[in-house]
Amino acid sequence: MELVIGSVFDNAATAAPSRPAVTLGEESLTYGELHRQANQMGHVLAGLGVGRGDRVVTWSDNNLESVALFVALARAGAVFAPANARLSPDEAAEMVALARPRVLVVDPGHAEAAQSVAEAVGVPLLCLGGPGPGLDIVAEAVSASTSTLPPSGVEETDPHVVFFTSGSTGRSKGVVLSHRCNWLRTRTPALLEPRGPTVCMFPMFHMGAWTIALQAWQARGQVVFTDRADADVLINAVHTHQAAYMNCIPAVWRRVLDADRHEDLSSLRFATSGTSATPPELLADLKAAFPNAHRRVFYGSTEAGSVTMLDDFDMVSRPGSCGQAHTGAEVRLDQGELQTRSPFMFDGYFDNPEATAEAFTDDGWFRTGDLAEVDGDGFYSIVGRVKDVIRTGGETVSPAEVEGHLADFPGAAEVAVVGIPDDRWGEVVCAVFVLDPGAALPTAEAVQAHLQDRLARFKHPRRIEAMSAIPRTPATGQVRRREVVAAILSTGG
Repeated sequence: MELVIGSVFDNAATAAPSRPAVTLGEESLTYGELHRQANQMGHVLAGLGVGRGDRVVTWSDNNLESVALFVALARAGAVFAPANARLSPDEAAEMVALARPRVLVVDPGHAEAAQSVAEAVGVPLLCLGGPGPGLDIVAEAVSASTSTLPPSGVEETDPHVVFFTSGSTGRSKGVVLSHRCNWLRTRTPALLEPRGPTVCMFPMFHMGAWTIALQAWQARGQVVFTDRADADVLINAVHTHQAAYMNCIPAVWRRVLDADRHEDLSSLRFATSGTSATPPELLADLKAAFPNAHRRVFYGSTEAGSVTMLDDFDMVSRPGSCGQAHTGAEVRLDQGELQTRSPFMFDGYFDNPEATAEAFTDDGWFRTGDLAEVDGDGFYSIVGRVKDVIRTGGETVSPAEVEGHLADFPGAAEVAVVGIPDDRWGEVVCAVFVLDPGAALPTAEAVQAHLQDRLARFKHPRRIEAMSAIPRTPATGQVRRREVVAAILSTGG
């Protein structure tokens, strides 16, 4: 048996055609309806020449049409590659070009901006509904056949998805995950316990959205997507669908708790998070708010999947830990860096053999880039980063990229960008200015306005500081970011 993602939906449509598969707002699809819509979209894509091995980049906010597209591409053996919906057109063009796609698929909200992106990259533009530019493949699918297409010949080692991630340079890398990898990553959690409906806070360009959804679909369960990660939206989704499972990053869990609507979340049996360090105070508040919910904290990456897990039973005795090695994963420390290997590993960075080689040790272990400590019982704690990147709210930000766009900020003689530890976001992006004589320290709003059309919002500094001089290395002039952060924290920041 080949471990291919299309089989998850084929089997569910046969065994449970009337069971809810996916919900967004007031719209839902059963497994039978999803099966038919994916078949129709598959016929449209086949007619456009999309087939096995072709990459299809999406630039879209959350919608049910993207789910049907996801299924259709998996069956066809084509590769689903979602670009970050929050990117500017220039940033999106760089990401789309990296994948060398057969087509670019967008939602109506991105259609106008996507026209220039598609022209710059030189690919056809397809749209998931709406009157904007590009071929409306949703309208085309309405009259298409609902019959199953001939087998595509897809194999479990074929690429299934490409998720884009940023490194220390700010340039995107495409993380290639095979059908086998995604099948294995999501099968084990589906078997841990009966879940009930799952509420998913993640946008559909994020690996987390599809990993959580596939875990539900492997168990023939229902996933409830939301259009934004607002507290009331998530709470209403849990209450309406009596959801049993929800995974949120720490900042979103804090919003949910601060909304003080705990009675509307009484159906939750699993409250989980994914981060390198979840504040112990937040975990205690989750237990107080949802005493019947089992808590888990997962640490991992797009490349490696889940690496460690901290279970409910160990949270009080291991504050600040990210847990022990996850099921199926091996973990070690090499000169302080946490490294891992497992069957859940990515296949490499798309079209980037140099970066792929750099990501692994000579004996085949993946370098996470995180510095860690381990106790005598095998519990790991993340204590820093090997490279200069900022992890904020589940996103990765390159300080050098932000600095490049702030170099021309009025009144700035120098600028450095660092990550400041934060209980809600993990880190917040902080811009540190050395000012020209007579210049005033800008507000965060002014800095964000300067970056408005240049960088996605999650890369915008939330905090602004001033220094008389930025510490740099003598030989190369590189910013000594740890010294900058230490100086800020020493003043009570």
